[in-house]
Amino acid sequence: MAAFHFAVLLLTLLAVQLSEASRPSLFASTNDTPGGNSTKWAVLVAGSNGYFNYRHQADICHAYQILKRGGLKDENIIVFMYDDIANNSMNPRPGVIINSPNGSDVYAGVPKDYTGEYVTAANFYAVLLGNSSGLTGGSGKVVASQPGDKIFVYFADHGGPGLLCVPNLPYIYANDFIEVLKTKNASGTYDEMVIYVEACESGSIFEGLLPEDMNIYVTTASNANESSWGTYCPGMIPPPPPEFGTCLGDLYSVSWLEDSDVEDLNTETLEEQYLNVKLRTLNNNTAEGSHVMQYGTQCISNETVSVYQGAGTPNLTSNPIQSLGSMGVVDQRAADLYSMWQTYEKSALEPQQKIDLLKEIKEITTHRAHVDNTIESIKGELLDQEHMSVRGAGSALVDDWDCLKSMIRTYEAHCGSLTQYGMKHTRTFANMCNNGVTQEEMDEASKARCSSYSMGQWNPATVGYSA
Repeated sequence: MAAFHFAVLLLTLLAVQLSEASRPSLFASTNDTPGGNSTKWAVLVAGSNGYFNYRHQADICHAYQILKRGGLKDENIIVFMYDDIANNSMNPRPGVIINSPNGSDVYAGVPKDYTGEYVTAANFYAVLLGNSSGLTGGSGKVVASQPGDKIFVYFADHGGPGLLCVPNLPYIYANDFIEVLKTKNASGTYDEMVIYVEACESGSIFEGLLPEDMNIYVTTASNANESSWGTYCPGMIPPPPPEFGTCLGDLYSVSWLEDSDVEDLNTETLEEQYLNVKLRTLNNNTAEGSHVMQYGTQCISNETVSVYQGAGTPNLTSNPIQSLGSMGVVDQRAADLYSMWQTYEKSALEPQQKIDLLKEIKEITTHRAHVDNTIESIKGELLDQEHMSVRGAGSALVDDWDCLKSMIRTYEAHCGSLTQYGMKHTRTFANMCNNGVTQEEMDEASKARCSSYSMGQWNPATVGYSA
């Protein structure tokens, strides 16, 4: 009998070993296997427009150059960018975009897949899902991935609690984005996905929302409650070339981009890149830094960066990584006005151009003050601070996303567009939903404060609604 039990035990152990040997590893990549047919895909999104948002398109173009050098094919790299920077009349180097003070042109060769009016949330979702029929305009390229493929997504732009900006409204909302990722996962059309997000409050897109079992690994420029930062700005250290009146990059973005430029991506892991970027983005632990975060299937970070970005020869001629001392930065939401003032004060604009620029600065400043003041006033009326519940770290921003979107539309209908600046107030609207404020109450409060306000260029009937 003892011999029988021993034989059964031995057979069981052999069966387990065979099963473990045949089970595909989480980190196995057919891309690294002789004869493998895995494909690397990339989706790069610059979600802003306008010359004084130069840095977002510069970040995206730089990312393209890294991926291209790493061996990804143009047919597998899909680029969203408004494409109004390189040939902008204010660009001191026509046809050229740089991403660092001593950097080379990163615009050359970048695919123009979705530009201008076609940089939309709907097209972004359709591209990720491989849904050609869901596209409007553009090149028609989508992520036509197969079960063994790897996908890299990089988004650079403005953000706010629960949403990411695109130049054509409505914005990308966290619940919609997560549903797209869940749908992609359910389709079984990829192996693993890595997402890098540069935006204010970018952690709020994933916190409490992204499951850990979808083979998706995310890093964000900031946690759910803080700004991200523009850098390489005029008047700061290190400065852009003197002829530039705008910021060239973003702190989190240039941190990973410049890391990928100089490291051996065949040996550097995603975790190592995350730690390098995290340290630099803290900006020497100053108040002008942010906390880079990780979400999702974090064990993917044990893989090498090359699995997603490819691995060309390190670009040792690129702008060297700056020291980990403090870098000059500006809050993302203030970067455009900061750059406008720098241009107004220092550039050799024609007199009429300076008059027009000053008028634009005053109009933007006035509308932003209006947004801040009216939302704070409405908050004071509708949310009793003494009894208001506030969600803790790790929780999703809101449960009823339709309520959040409705609150935003109601406010904009009476008070004008939130704009990329006013996105910072979406947590207030979410708290209204979380605390039972009704649509009727929001409508009355907004109407009372904004009935005499002239929306002008920020009329949502003209520019669209944020939600």
